[in-house]
Amino acid sequence: METTPSSLKTIGSHIQQFPPLEQVTRPTVPTEQAAYYFNRRPQTLRAWACLENGPIRPLRINGRLAWGVKEIKKALGLGE
Repeated sequence: METTPSSLKTIGSHIQQFPPLEQVTRPTVPTEQAAYYFNRRPQTLRAWACLENGPIRPLRINGRLAWGVKEIKKALGLGE
């Protein structure tokens, strides 16, 4: 059985890689990447956005959700 590093996420037959949260320099990340950091499925974060009941609230940019990196770090107890 083949194992993948923790920074790799399998989505269907695709493997998607995200950098460690400490190395992210952008102010926001898309839903799939935020879900990876929260260890949740993307649809869970979409439900948080819709119901406004998650640990953080996303920005809406041109109909897309953008999740603040500082808010993710704070919610996960990583400072900032």
